Amino acid sequence: MMHKNLRSFIAQLSREKEIVEIRAEVDPCLELAEIHRRVVREEGPALLFTRVKGSTFPVASNLFGSVRRMEMAMGPRPEAIVKQAVAALDRLLPPSLKSLWEERGWLLDAARCGTRRVSSGSAPVLEASMPEVDLYKMPVITSWQEDGGAFFTLPLVYTQKPGSRDHNLGMYRMQVFSKNQTGMHMQIHKGGGFHFYEAEKRGQALPATVFLGGPPALTIAAITALPEMVPELIYASFLMGGKINLVDIPGHPHPLVAEAEFALCGEVPPGIRKAEGPFGDHYGYYSLIHDFPVFSVKRIYHRTDAIYPATVVGIPRQEDYYIGEWMQDLLSPLFPVIMPGLKSLWTYAEAGFHTLCGAVVRESYFREALAHCFRILGEGQLSLTKVLMTTDADLDLKDFSTLLQSILE
Repeated sequence: MMHKNLRSFIAQLSREKEIVEIRAEVDPCLELAEIHRRVVREEGPALLFTRVKGSTFPVASNLFGSVRRMEMAMGPRPEAIVKQAVAALDRLLPPSLKSLWEERGWLLDAARCGTRRVSSGSAPVLEASMPEVDLYKMPVITSWQEDGGAFFTLPLVYTQKPGSRDHNLGMYRMQVFSKNQTGMHMQIHKGGGFHFYEAEKRGQALPATVFLGGPPALTIAAITALPEMVPELIYASFLMGGKINLVDIPGHPHPLVAEAEFALCGEVPPGIRKAEGPFGDHYGYYSLIHDFPVFSVKRIYHRTDAIYPATVVGIPRQEDYYIGEWMQDLLSPLFPVIMPGLKSLWTYAEAGFHTLCGAVVRESYFREALAHCFRILGEGQLSLTKVLMTTDADLDLKDFSTLLQSILE
């Protein structure tokens, strides 16, 4: 089914007995995260904490923490369309009326993606707002003992390129500094980092909107390493199988995702950096203290009964393992199209995905494989790869031991 918001997904999880409600009071500082980790370790259900100390908002976590829940969130449709599209390329290039008609089923389905404006009365995110911004009223979690503070761990950060309508939706962790200010872990090689770089060159603040919740497809789109020219909202709409509802509000340059649980509206001012961290990271150590831009929150809108989504980062496997595996299965048929000579590619969740990458490439002449390696290492976030292992043997890259044996031989 198509989930246009978080609660639709939670309702399905409840029907399928894939979520457990925890009614005992839980502290968002360390305790909630430890419960989450123990459940993940046992491959347990999603969690809904209804009594969170210091906040009136419930917390949902581990929503995507299994293969079955990822399939429930996204359904089989996106993967089917990608496979159909790749298989049809030879027939569609060059396009003809006959070939387009023969492929009309998935083409029309894909063409339905996009955004649409709705009225403020049809936007649940505008049901309520905080009279005064106070981030301490939100159940922001502290995950590890040496963390620098509480962090937003599933923020959907929306920015637009200065002087343009081009947008980016990324996921950048945000440490709470005060009632109305957080860190903004925007790295320069990410879309939001590009936008902030351009704004700061002009001496301007970068308007930003942070969404929490909304369609599950929105979270997946924000995490996916898309090419810069692919808008995340359009990609999210494709994954969801319907248009993303947006609503305009006075005094803020960005439309809001109408079905989000929360919308934090503000800006990232130029020339300001604050120390962020430590942060318990993916590989079992703390990322160190570094200076990052800050996010000044001016307004907070939310549903009346808003649910706060959170996740916990740590040594694999965590919840992000299942998200990453699903995304790779979806996008892997496209890699040979984008990079001719590449037969298949896989990154390994146990190493944090892009850190360790395996590829099967063509080698029809001496050192052709080396050229393909350089091509892979120049592609988007694959440029962050630390170790790339390539072979021309026809093998299943998901089986790392077979890949390693092939490389060693």
